[in-house]
Amino acid sequence: MPVEAPGAQTARVEEGGSASRLRELPTVDSSPVVSLFAQKLKQPTRLGETTAVHVKLPAPANEALADSLVRVVGDPKAPVVLFRSDTLAEMGAIPRSPGPGFFTLFSQLPDSELTRRLGSEAQLAKGEFGETTRERLLFNGRHPAARFTGLAVDTRGFRDGDMVPLAQCQEVPVSTQAGWEKTLLVRDPAVVLDPERTWDPCTGAGTKGGVWTFAHLIRQMAQGSATTPEVFVTQWLSRWLNDFTLNGDTVPARRAMYAEVIAPWAAASGAQSSLFLNASTGRWEVRLDKPLDLGIAPFRLLAIVNRIDLGNNTGGGYGRQANPGELRFVFGLTRPSPWGRGGTEATCNLKPFTAIFEYGVPGRGCQKVVGWARQWAQLGTHASFDALYRARLAAMTESVVLHGKDTDKGNWNALNQLRTNEAVLGPKQGRPWELREFRLADEDTSSGNDLPTYGGLRVHTLAQTPDDAAHDSQTDADVDLFVRTQVKSGVDQPVLLPTRCAAEFTVPHRFRGRPMRGANSLVAPPTHWAARGAPVSDATEVCARKEFSLNTCNGCHFQDTGTNDFSGVNNTAFTHISPTSGIPARLSKFLTGGGPGFMYSVPDAQFGASVASWSFADLQRRHEQLYELATCSSCGRFLGVDEGFLVRMEALAGAVPLDVSPGAEPPPFKVGAIHDVAMVTRLLELRPGFKQESWDAPLSFLKPPQVFVH
Repeated sequence: MPVEAPGAQTARVEEGGSASRLRELPTVDSSPVVSLFAQKLKQPTRLGETTAVHVKLPAPANEALADSLVRVVGDPKAPVVLFRSDTLAEMGAIPRSPGPGFFTLFSQLPDSELTRRLGSEAQLAKGEFGETTRERLLFNGRHPAARFTGLAVDTRGFRDGDMVPLAQCQEVPVSTQAGWEKTLLVRDPAVVLDPERTWDPCTGAGTKGGVWTFAHLIRQMAQGSATTPEVFVTQWLSRWLNDFTLNGDTVPARRAMYAEVIAPWAAASGAQSSLFLNASTGRWEVRLDKPLDLGIAPFRLLAIVNRIDLGNNTGGGYGRQANPGELRFVFGLTRPSPWGRGGTEATCNLKPFTAIFEYGVPGRGCQKVVGWARQWAQLGTHASFDALYRARLAAMTESVVLHGKDTDKGNWNALNQLRTNEAVLGPKQGRPWELREFRLADEDTSSGNDLPTYGGLRVHTLAQTPDDAAHDSQTDADVDLFVRTQVKSGVDQPVLLPTRCAAEFTVPHRFRGRPMRGANSLVAPPTHWAARGAPVSDATEVCARKEFSLNTCNGCHFQDTGTNDFSGVNNTAFTHISPTSGIPARLSKFLTGGGPGFMYSVPDAQFGASVASWSFADLQRRHEQLYELATCSSCGRFLGVDEGFLVRMEALAGAVPLDVSPGAEPPPFKVGAIHDVAMVTRLLELRPGFKQESWDAPLSFLKPPQVFVH
């Protein structure tokens, strides 16, 4: 059972929602929870595969594929082809089927992988990662839905050819606040004010350019940009000084950037600065007589965040190559007085402005994912944030942020995106809040592709978020149609409000001939996105509306997560990690659930609590996933087929049963079901002729579709 905070009681109802105990969730039998079985084959396949991996796939978004004997998922250029388990059992290709709804692919799974897993589970049982529990939480998307008991792995049964469940841990470390702080979201003063690795613009304490400073990250990012780090950051900040248009969305300038950030930073750097209108270009520019001092950047470290849960979150959850997710640094803007010369927390003048550096952790494959997870799990064994903890964490972060860690990205930097969330530059007394996104890539909005670039940070559209200037968040017909058709078709069935509701979809750059995705996002207003025609009686449409809005910047940072506390009690309005609450930064209840052992329930933003209240305990979800990867994953090697296999499939069968994510670009071939058993046999025989290099991934890499943007 997840541990509750000492003396914790059920929380009172607050403006955004209310907290309740996770132990109030129903207990369910473990067997129906199992969605993955491994079964050793009597004889290897022609490709040398030794194991049948049976996966319970959700119903396809395309209803025409519901009874297909073959399913194709993921990127059409690197497809994953699965065969209905019942059909393979009838053909004699596998010993037995787990039952309806399961599909099979094949893997090379050595006995050593199960031995490794048993060793990891033995470490857990000995308490090497802390006190453990056999009670697990079943999450449906982001929502805790039930409790169940973990199952032990049966290695003897596997070697004898039995179907063995492999997708869950028998036990995991108890979820505690101390564990979260060391392995998931590090915000302790010992780290974020580490005098060797950070610099505090409020007090002037620390090391300028330390490895966890804003300056260090910018210096690494600027390498390869053909400019200095000081010019690189000045050009980035100058992006706010002029209007820009992207994907048809014209974003108004916020020239308060000069007065709030650039000018005071320049003054502290001993530089003279001015803001002027360039008559020849018609654009506002900054003039500096000397560069900004990057070492005294007014951005204070608030948290280092492990987002391993975002790994393999492409291709509708079916990405072929497993990856270790993201590493994030969250900074808050300050305007200290005096600037770094003996200032205090009280005089720091913390600003409602966060800058979040979101890096893709380099590396691909199961062993890389497991290794990264185990490094975080090992950090959790430290009794405190001592020198050894900080040294190990620094080695991990440097393995991600240094120049050259990802040569496939712009400036050879591993940055996925840099996001900002601020109100201090707003035109109406600090309102509205605005979110922007920047990448080291040029975005082609006609194709939806990014081209890595070598230079400065570019503006980028916001994933899964419509243009709130062109589309009214409450009445827009395009949003209503998109939710009630595209998103609805991607909802995992059956829906059970509020515990079973998840969907797969992509907000496209254009919809019905009009630009859809926005280049910025404002918050309050909008507070959430509504589907104006969705009937309260249709659970699937209620779910689709929630899934759509929750994954927008607007909904995630306000009403859909209950992040609308203006009481001053939590200091987290519009942010999940507060830049104005001091050190340690306060967290939203969307993240904490109200504390270990709790979940935070938020009334549906459109239909209200009488229809559904959505529960969140996101750090609990991330905790369970971390230890599944670190201790209970089994790595298999898969032999993929190339795009030519799908071309041949279309020629033979007349169609390809590719389940395309709603909203995604249509594939370059006819989509349709395969019903002929003889065709299944033919396709199995064709696989050796189209094989690609093998790739390794956790056997559980084919997870149900999930859309997690934030």
